[in-house]
Amino acid sequence: MTTPKPLWLALAPAMFLCLWSMGYVVAKIGLQYAEPMTLLVLRYAAVVVIMAVLFLVLRPPLPKTRADWGHVAFVGLLIQAGYFGMCYFAFRAGVAAGTVALIMSLQPIIVAIIAPRWSGEAISARMWIGLTLGLIGAGIVIVARSSTATPSVIGFLFSVLGLAGITIGSLWEKRFGLSHHPVTANLVGFTAGLLGVLPAMLLTETMEVNWTWEFSAAFAYLVIGNSVIAVGLLLAMIRAGDVGKVSALFYLVPPMAAVLAWFLLGEIMPPLAWAGMAVAAVGVYLATRKVG
Repeated sequence: MTTPKPLWLALAPAMFLCLWSMGYVVAKIGLQYAEPMTLLVLRYAAVVVIMAVLFLVLRPPLPKTRADWGHVAFVGLLIQAGYFGMCYFAFRAGVAAGTVALIMSLQPIIVAIIAPRWSGEAISARMWIGLTLGLIGAGIVIVARSSTATPSVIGFLFSVLGLAGITIGSLWEKRFGLSHHPVTANLVGFTAGLLGVLPAMLLTETMEVNWTWEFSAAFAYLVIGNSVIAVGLLLAMIRAGDVGKVSALFYLVPPMAAVLAWFLLGEIMPPLAWAGMAVAAVGVYLATRKVG
């Protein structure tokens, strides 16, 4: 008999989608007041402090072997330094947020191709159709909204490296990740991410921050909503379900980010973008729904 999912896990996809998508908009606000790596170092340092306090209070179990320590740290490095770090470098190089989001939406296709051999998951024809529709829909949304400026070569390279970080991190977590306590996983993972981006900040930036109330609010959201809650939900969903289905949620991030930017930043959503969002939604439904 199948054990029913807890309510929080059933709601996790919707919560993750909103929190992750909002991160694009909030990061765009935060980067007006601090340089990319400086913002990430402050963000990760704050998360590490929060997790350290929770660790001292809750005393959760630690990874049992060196390999377990290495897997948790490696996933943290790939997602925090590889994905976020490279995306922020891409922003600094002049790549539009919409363009970065579109490149990141290629992740499910890559995961779907690699997952069968990597973690033994089968990818059905229905999932392939859903994944393809999701990519087409996300592309329509971003093309309809994005500027016509061509990204720089170095900016595009950073975006591709960010895509590699989140893809490999998801696959690695699915194959080698264990059910570590979320406080332990976040403490180790964000410490690895902090150590990964710290040299880049020290070598390339002035480390100046304009602590306005807008930056403070954006920083608080990036720490709590994007780093603690959203990343925790992502890792929990990867452990609980097929990595290909979880990755398909990333198709809805560009459309959702566009909607949030429309409401919060006044960015216009053309009619074609709404159509693309509908196509992406159908694709995610096909790729993630259970049959039978």
